[in-house]
Formats: sequence, structure tokens, C-alpha cells
Amino acid sequence: MNNLKKLRLEKGLSQQALADQLEISQQSVYKYENQITEPNIDMLKHIADFFDVSIDYLTGNSSCAHKIEEVQETELNAEELSLIQKYRSLPASSRQVLQQLTDDMLHHLSS
Repeated sequence: MNNLKKLRLEKGLSQQALADQLEISQQSVYKYENQITEPNIDMLKHIADFFDVSIDYLTGNSSCAHKIEEVQETELNAEELSLIQKYRSLPASSRQVLQQLTDDMLHHLSS
């Protein structure tokens, strides 16, 4: 929950105010922010939805806060399909590099 405190402060919320919004205890918010405990997946989704960010951003696995909407392949044009096919052919390590580059680009554009 590396970015929870940052997101909470950006919204001007106290731990208690956030806890009230999430219907949990202030102590839970404190524990999440200080990596004492971790929320379950349902709570992760709830927190990410509340702040309108991805779970990856919330947990510090991505530097890009924006949610990426799921797209059905039928909605993709030929260029987008080609990019997906190329991405799928990459080894996992190269995919991670590409994902980080994409996150960095999106973060730069939103700044």
C-alpha cells in the first residue's frame, strides 16, 4: 500500500475520514499505510475504486495512477491488434521493461 498515504493526503483526508468512507477502522488505515497488514483483495478493489486508481499504483507496482480500461479485442483496430500480438511474443523480462516504459510515458503525459 505504498501510495495509500499519498492518495489520502492529496484528497485532504485524515485516516479517520478515509476509514469512514471505506467503512473500516482508523487503525486498519494506519496498518495499511505502514505496511503492518495488507487488505484483502476486495478491500484493495474498494480502495482503488475510491481513489480512482489502479491496484498496481495503490500497491506501488506501477508509477502510473490511471486505470486502464479493459478492451475487447473486437474493439481494436489492426495496428492495436498487431501491437498486442508482438507484446505476447515477448519474453516476460521484456514485457516488464515495456510495461515500465509505458507507465513512465503515461505518468509523464499526466504531469
